[in-house]
Amino acid sequence: MNVQPTTLTGQVVRLEPLAIEHAAGLLAAATPDLFVLSPQKPDPWTEEGMRVELRSVLALADSVAFAIVDLSTGAPIGRTTYMDIRLAHRGLEIGRTWIARAHQGTRANPESKFLLLRHAFEALGAIHVQLKTDARNAHSQRAIAKLGAAREGTLRKHLILPGGVVRDTVLFSITDDEWPGVRERLIARLGYEP
Repeated sequence: MNVQPTTLTGQVVRLEPLAIEHAAGLLAAATPDLFVLSPQKPDPWTEEGMRVELRSVLALADSVAFAIVDLSTGAPIGRTTYMDIRLAHRGLEIGRTWIARAHQGTRANPESKFLLLRHAFEALGAIHVQLKTDARNAHSQRAIAKLGAAREGTLRKHLILPGGVVRDTVLFSITDDEWPGVRERLIARLGYEP
């Protein structure tokens, strides 16, 4: 598995390597309520704060971050990341994802996940892809389950968030054996032609 920055293009979104130049567009797409259960918000809530946040994401070891770009406007509408890349075990995590409220409930999130999953399983040779979310984030849990990921369980008292909140984390995964079925369901959900 050789995970490198790449561009993945669908019918409604393009995932492109995250860059500091995405800061203004991402700040315009974001709203503070998106980060209530996440420590990844810009601080302060300014373009410079977003640049600082992007620099911290780009500096993470074992990760490759993407801007989610709306193909109809060319504007960034969110961010997602391959992280916890485990080359020796052919596994990785899809996480640190957020999408602008105006694009939630559209094809943007399922298509971005489809592009990442397809690339992980079919180009990188992954055998295990995991997704995690805060146990308090029921919306995210439903969205991950709707992708076809299996709920593995809860990592109790898994993280201490800024401000001291102790977070339980719900873990989901998809294996290479499950990918063909997940792929077909996502293709049907997205309305892709066979």
